[in-house]
Amino acid sequence: MFKPTFSILALTVALTLGACATTPTPSSRADRPDRVILISIDGFRDDYLNRGATPVLDRLAAEGAHGPMRPSWPSVTFPNHYTLVTGLHPDHHGIVSNRFFDPTLGTFTMQSKETAWWDQAEPIWVTAEKAGLKTGTMFWPGSEVEIHGVRPSQWLAFDQSMSGDARVDQILSWLDLPVDQRPQLGTLYFDIVDTIGHRYGPDAPETLEAAASVDASIGRLVEGLKSRGLSDSTLLVVVADHGMAATSPERVVWIDDLIDPEQLRIGYSGAVLTVDPAPGHEAEVQAKLVGEHPHMECRNKADVPTRLAYGSNPRVAAIVCLVETGWVAVTRDRPLTRAGGAHGYDNQAPEMRAVFIAHGPGVVAGRRLTDLDSVDVQPFLARMLGVQAPVGDGRPQDTLAITQR
Repeated sequence: MFKPTFSILALTVALTLGACATTPTPSSRADRPDRVILISIDGFRDDYLNRGATPVLDRLAAEGAHGPMRPSWPSVTFPNHYTLVTGLHPDHHGIVSNRFFDPTLGTFTMQSKETAWWDQAEPIWVTAEKAGLKTGTMFWPGSEVEIHGVRPSQWLAFDQSMSGDARVDQILSWLDLPVDQRPQLGTLYFDIVDTIGHRYGPDAPETLEAAASVDASIGRLVEGLKSRGLSDSTLLVVVADHGMAATSPERVVWIDDLIDPEQLRIGYSGAVLTVDPAPGHEAEVQAKLVGEHPHMECRNKADVPTRLAYGSNPRVAAIVCLVETGWVAVTRDRPLTRAGGAHGYDNQAPEMRAVFIAHGPGVVAGRRLTDLDSVDVQPFLARMLGVQAPVGDGRPQDTLAITQR
C-alpha cells in the first residue's frame, strides 16, 4: 500500500520565503539589471539539463546560479505559474488547480479569463507597473486579464500554434520600442516540452528533442540581446512549473472500482484527484473514498498535511487524494492507453523538480542551489527590479544567496 511521505524537509540553502511584508532591495542601483526576462519552460524537469540537448541552457546554468526547484502542490501548470509570479502557494493565491469549483463563480478551467479568478493575489507584473515600470508578458497564465485594475503594458493572448522563435521575436520587438516604452520586466512561456512529455514520457527522445527546440529559441533570445547591446544589462531567469514522471497503462487507480463516479463531482483527476460529493451522497463518499487505498491516499481537505500548504481556500475540493508517483487515478471512461508522462504528484518527489537558472547582472557565477521553492521566485524578481512586493510565503532575504553581496 502506498503511504505518502509527509515529513517536512529541512530548508538548507537559498531562495526560500518568509514572513516579511516587503522584499529587500539590492544595496545599490549598480547591483540590479536594467531589465529582467522571466522564462518558463512548462514541464522542464531539472535533470533535462546536461543530457546533450540543451547547450544554451547548460551554459547559462554553468555561468549563473542554478538548482532544482520544488513546485507548490498540486504540481500542475496554472497553480504553479501563478505561484512563481505571486510568491504564494495555490491555497493562498486562489488558483488551486487547473480545474476547480468556486462557490460563487462556478467552474474554473484553463480557458477562464474573468478577472475575479485571479484577484486573490498580485502578480509581479502588477507590482512592477504600480511602481512605474513597463512590463510585457508572453502567454503567462493570468496576464490576459486586468488584476487589481492593472494590465501589463504589452501582452498577447495565448496562441499555442505560435512557434518558440516567434515568441522570442515578440519579446525582442518590445525591446526595440522607444526607451520609455520598453519592458523592464518581460515574461516568456514555452509549452512544447510539457506537451511532448505528456505524450511520450520524460525519458523519451522526443521529449529531449522538444527541450532542444526550446533551447535553440532561448539561444535566439540571447543572440538578439547581444545584437542590441542589451546582454550585459539583462537578467535571465529560467524556471519551470513542475517536472514530469513516467506513467503506464499498468499503473492505474480505477476510481470506478472504489466508488460510483456518479456520486462524485470530480474537479481534477490523473496524478492528483480532487472531488466533491454529489448532493445527497456525502456519507457514501466519506465511507468509500476517504482513507488509504493501494497507490493513493484520500483525505478531507482539512486533514491535508501542513507541509503541502493546501486545504484552507474555499476553492479547494472537499476531498483531496495524493496519488503515488507514476500512477494515475482515472475513471474507466477516460482510460490510459499508452505510456507517457504526468505531473501533479507530491511536490517533494524527485520527478517533480523543476529547473531554475538565474544568469546576468548581480548573480554569483557558478552558484549551485540545493533547496529552492517556487514561492521564492517572486521576491527574487522584485528585489532585482528594485520594487517592493507584497508579503509572500517564506523568507525573501534568503534569495540573497544567489546574488553578489
